[in-house]
Amino acid sequence: MAIDTVFLDAGGVLVFPNWTRVADALARHGVRTSGEALAAVELHAKHAVDTGARGEPDLVRGWLVFDRVFALAGITGPATIAAALGDLQGYHAEFNLWERVPPDVVPALQRLRASGRKLVVVSNANGRMRALLERVGLAPHVDLVIDSYEEGVEKPDPRIFQRALERAGARPETTLHVGDLFHTDVVGARGAGLRAVLLDLA
Repeated sequence: MAIDTVFLDAGGVLVFPNWTRVADALARHGVRTSGEALAAVELHAKHAVDTGARGEPDLVRGWLVFDRVFALAGITGPATIAAALGDLQGYHAEFNLWERVPPDVVPALQRLRASGRKLVVVSNANGRMRALLERVGLAPHVDLVIDSYEEGVEKPDPRIFQRALERAGARPETTLHVGDLFHTDVVGARGAGLRAVLLDLA
């Protein structure tokens, strides 16, 4: 059956961590690295956390990825890392650290909308997802945003997908969800009767 609605995870699909900002935070605490070095191990870190998922809340899981990135990049020193993460968590709470938009994202969204499909962001977020999408220029390219903080329920719970379907006026059999974590996105979407695609950029 044809797809007329596409659900999109935000982090890892539309927006990515600003690893240069992370490297700058580490530098303020005496650790020298680069955004490129951190970005180079991000996918391996995500896979490790996703594979070992134990039902952690998304907030915990997200910072576990950072811990894993630091380990893979050879960054040590628990006190230093904790101090840098404190800086980054403060920034994330206000602005959202997942703020890098790859150059192919907007053209892809434009093509999907031009094909007549409705685009819905379904994100485990902190209540700032709409503000983030506005700030990075993606808001005009999507039709609806479902932020888990506002819903009080997060992926992989099928209820967040069901609410997104209701608000979008969509049917599960004609909706596809695209996400970057198997246990969060694929399992959750399938639980709500949707087809799912795992975006694996490794």
